[in-house]
Amino acid sequence: MYLSEMKTTMWMEIPKSLIDMAGTGGNTKITDEEIRKQVALLGDPAIEKRHEAVGALSRIGAPAVIPLIAAMAQAEDNDHRWYAAIALSRIGGPAVAPLMDALKEDTRREFRRYAAAALGEIGVPAIDALIEGMGSDDRELRGFLSQALCRIGRPAVEPLSRRLGDNNEVIRQCATLTLWQMGETGLPAITKNAEDGE
Repeated sequence: MYLSEMKTTMWMEIPKSLIDMAGTGGNTKITDEEIRKQVALLGDPAIEKRHEAVGALSRIGAPAVIPLIAAMAQAEDNDHRWYAAIALSRIGGPAVAPLMDALKEDTRREFRRYAAAALGEIGVPAIDALIEGMGSDDRELRGFLSQALCRIGRPAVEPLSRRLGDNNEVIRQCATLTLWQMGETGLPAITKNAEDGE
Protein backbone atom coordinates (compact mmCIF):
# COMPACT_ATOMS: atom_id res chain seq x y z
CA MET A 1 0.00 0.00 0.00
CA TYR A 2 2.59 2.56 1.08
CA LEU A 3 4.97 2.40 -1.88
CA SER A 4 2.15 2.53 -4.41
CA GLU A 5 0.96 5.76 -2.79
CA MET A 6 4.32 7.36 -2.17
CA LYS A 7 5.02 8.91 -5.56
CA THR A 8 1.72 10.79 -5.46
CA THR A 9 1.54 11.58 -1.73
CA MET A 10 5.19 12.16 -0.93
CA TRP A 11 4.99 15.95 -1.05
CA MET A 12 1.28 16.53 -0.51
CA GLU A 13 0.27 18.77 2.41
CA ILE A 14 0.56 16.78 5.64
CA PRO A 15 -2.02 18.22 6.49
CA LYS A 16 -2.54 21.91 5.70
CA SER A 17 -2.65 22.69 9.38
CA LEU A 18 0.81 23.04 10.84
CA ILE A 19 2.26 20.19 12.86
CA ASP A 20 4.05 20.73 16.14
CA MET A 21 7.64 19.59 16.00
CA ALA A 22 8.19 17.10 18.81
CA GLY A 23 10.71 18.01 21.46
CA THR A 24 10.51 21.78 21.00
CA GLY A 25 7.89 22.62 23.60
CA GLY A 26 5.36 23.40 20.89
CA ASN A 27 7.08 26.63 19.90
CA THR A 28 8.36 25.46 16.52
CA LYS A 29 5.92 24.66 13.74
CA ILE A 30 6.70 22.56 10.71
CA THR A 31 5.04 21.99 7.36
CA ASP A 32 5.36 19.49 4.54
CA GLU A 33 7.66 21.98 2.80
CA GLU A 34 10.13 21.72 5.66
CA ILE A 35 9.89 17.92 5.61
CA ARG A 36 10.68 17.97 1.89
CA LYS A 37 13.65 20.25 2.51
CA GLN A 38 15.06 18.06 5.28
CA VAL A 39 14.63 14.83 3.30
CA ALA A 40 16.48 16.40 0.36
CA LEU A 41 19.35 17.35 2.69
CA LEU A 42 19.95 13.66 3.44
CA GLY A 43 21.71 13.57 0.08
CA ASP A 44 23.72 16.75 0.62
CA PRO A 45 27.49 16.45 0.00
CA ALA A 46 28.17 18.09 3.39
CA ILE A 47 28.02 15.44 6.10
CA GLU A 48 27.11 17.97 8.80
CA LYS A 49 23.99 18.93 6.85
CA ARG A 50 23.01 15.27 6.56
CA HIS A 51 23.43 14.85 10.31
CA GLU A 52 21.35 17.95 10.97
CA ALA A 53 18.63 16.67 8.66
CA VAL A 54 18.52 13.32 10.46
CA GLY A 55 18.06 15.15 13.75
CA ALA A 56 15.33 17.40 12.37
CA LEU A 57 13.41 14.53 10.76
CA SER A 58 13.62 12.41 13.91
CA ARG A 59 12.11 15.30 15.87
CA ILE A 60 9.35 15.74 13.29
CA GLY A 61 8.41 12.11 13.83
CA ALA A 62 5.47 10.32 12.23
CA PRO A 63 4.70 12.90 9.49
CA ALA A 64 8.19 12.32 8.07
CA VAL A 65 7.89 8.52 7.84
CA ILE A 66 6.29 8.18 4.39
CA PRO A 67 8.56 10.78 2.74
CA LEU A 68 11.59 9.04 4.27
CA ILE A 69 10.55 5.62 3.00
CA ALA A 70 9.91 7.14 -0.42
CA ALA A 71 13.36 8.74 -0.35
CA MET A 72 14.92 5.40 0.55
CA ALA A 73 13.06 3.71 -2.29
CA GLN A 74 14.10 6.35 -4.82
CA ALA A 75 17.68 6.88 -3.62
CA GLU A 76 20.43 6.46 -6.18
CA ASP A 77 23.14 5.58 -3.68
CA ASN A 78 23.53 3.70 -0.42
CA ASP A 79 24.65 6.77 1.54
CA HIS A 80 21.27 8.37 0.94
CA ARG A 81 19.49 5.14 1.92
CA TRP A 82 21.61 4.88 5.06
CA TYR A 83 20.74 8.36 6.32
CA ALA A 84 17.06 7.80 5.60
CA ALA A 85 17.26 4.53 7.54
CA ILE A 86 18.91 6.29 10.49
CA ALA A 87 16.17 8.92 10.57
CA LEU A 88 13.46 6.24 10.44
CA SER A 89 15.11 4.26 13.23
CA ARG A 90 15.18 7.35 15.44
CA ILE A 91 11.50 8.03 14.78
CA GLY A 92 10.87 4.56 16.15
CA GLY A 93 7.46 2.95 16.64
CA PRO A 94 5.47 5.07 14.13
CA ALA A 95 7.80 3.84 11.36
CA VAL A 96 7.31 0.12 11.99
CA ALA A 97 4.04 -0.60 10.14
CA PRO A 98 4.90 1.58 7.11
CA LEU A 99 8.35 -0.04 6.84
CA MET A 100 6.85 -3.53 7.05
CA ASP A 101 4.35 -2.71 4.29
CA ALA A 102 7.10 -1.24 2.14
CA LEU A 103 9.31 -4.31 2.63
CA LYS A 104 6.51 -6.54 1.38
CA GLU A 105 5.94 -4.41 -1.72
CA ASP A 106 9.44 -3.41 -2.80
CA THR A 107 11.44 -6.54 -3.62
CA ARG A 108 14.70 -4.79 -4.48
CA ARG A 109 17.48 -6.13 -2.30
CA GLU A 110 19.14 -2.77 -1.67
CA PHE A 111 15.88 -1.24 -0.45
CA ARG A 112 15.07 -4.24 1.73
CA ARG A 113 18.53 -4.27 3.26
CA TYR A 114 18.25 -0.71 4.53
CA ALA A 115 14.58 -0.93 5.50
CA ALA A 116 15.30 -4.06 7.54
CA ALA A 117 18.31 -2.35 9.12
CA ALA A 118 16.05 0.52 10.19
CA LEU A 119 13.64 -1.93 11.82
CA GLY A 120 16.52 -3.65 13.56
CA GLU A 121 17.69 -0.32 14.96
CA ILE A 122 14.15 0.57 16.10
CA GLY A 123 14.43 -2.48 18.32
CA VAL A 124 11.76 -3.64 20.76
CA PRO A 125 8.78 -1.82 19.15
CA ALA A 126 9.48 -3.72 15.90
CA ILE A 127 9.85 -7.24 17.32
CA ASP A 128 6.25 -8.48 17.06
CA ALA A 129 5.79 -7.13 13.52
CA LEU A 130 9.07 -8.71 12.40
CA ILE A 131 8.12 -12.11 13.79
CA GLU A 132 4.63 -11.99 12.27
CA GLY A 133 6.18 -10.98 8.96
CA MET A 134 8.22 -14.16 8.89
CA GLY A 135 5.04 -16.05 8.11
CA SER A 136 5.30 -14.66 4.57
CA ASP A 137 5.69 -16.88 1.51
CA ASP A 138 8.53 -14.58 0.41
CA ARG A 139 11.69 -16.44 1.43
CA GLU A 140 14.00 -13.50 0.78
CA LEU A 141 11.81 -11.21 2.86
CA ARG A 142 11.92 -13.69 5.74
CA GLY A 143 15.72 -13.58 5.58
CA PHE A 144 15.82 -9.80 5.93
CA LEU A 145 13.34 -9.88 8.82
CA SER A 146 15.46 -12.51 10.55
CA GLN A 147 18.53 -10.30 10.14
CA ALA A 148 16.64 -7.42 11.75
CA LEU A 149 15.73 -9.60 14.73
CA CYS A 150 19.34 -10.71 15.06
CA ARG A 151 20.32 -7.05 15.07
CA ILE A 152 17.91 -6.45 17.96
CA GLY A 153 19.48 -9.37 19.79
CA ARG A 154 18.63 -10.31 23.37
CA PRO A 155 15.31 -8.43 23.65
CA ALA A 156 13.99 -10.57 20.76
CA VAL A 157 14.90 -13.93 22.34
CA GLU A 158 11.83 -14.36 24.55
CA PRO A 159 9.30 -13.34 21.86
CA LEU A 160 11.02 -15.70 19.42
CA SER A 161 11.08 -18.48 22.02
CA ARG A 162 7.33 -18.22 22.42
CA ARG A 163 6.96 -18.97 18.71
CA LEU A 164 9.02 -22.16 18.73
CA GLY A 165 5.78 -24.09 19.18
CA ASP A 166 3.75 -21.92 16.81
CA ASN A 167 0.98 -23.51 14.76
CA ASN A 168 2.43 -21.79 11.69
CA GLU A 169 5.27 -24.06 10.56
CA VAL A 170 7.04 -21.29 8.66
CA ILE A 171 7.12 -18.98 11.70
CA ARG A 172 8.21 -21.90 13.88
CA GLN A 173 11.11 -22.72 11.57
CA CYS A 174 12.11 -19.08 11.15
CA ALA A 175 12.06 -18.50 14.91
CA THR A 176 14.34 -21.51 15.39
CA LEU A 177 16.73 -20.41 12.65
CA THR A 178 16.86 -16.83 13.91
CA LEU A 179 17.66 -17.94 17.46
CA TRP A 180 20.33 -20.24 16.07
CA GLN A 181 21.85 -17.37 14.08
CA MET A 182 22.04 -15.33 17.29
CA GLY A 183 24.60 -17.81 18.58
CA GLU A 184 25.20 -17.75 22.33
CA THR A 185 22.37 -15.26 22.77
CA GLY A 186 19.70 -17.46 21.20
CA LEU A 187 20.91 -21.06 21.45
CA PRO A 188 19.88 -21.59 25.11
CA ALA A 189 16.26 -20.89 24.15
CA ILE A 190 16.37 -23.63 21.49
CA THR A 191 17.95 -26.06 23.95
CA LYS A 192 15.36 -25.31 26.62
CA ASN A 193 12.52 -25.75 24.14
CA ALA A 194 13.91 -29.14 23.10
CA GLU A 195 14.26 -30.25 26.72
CA ASP A 196 10.73 -29.14 27.57
CA GLY A 197 9.45 -31.14 24.62
CA GLU A 198 11.01 -34.39 25.78
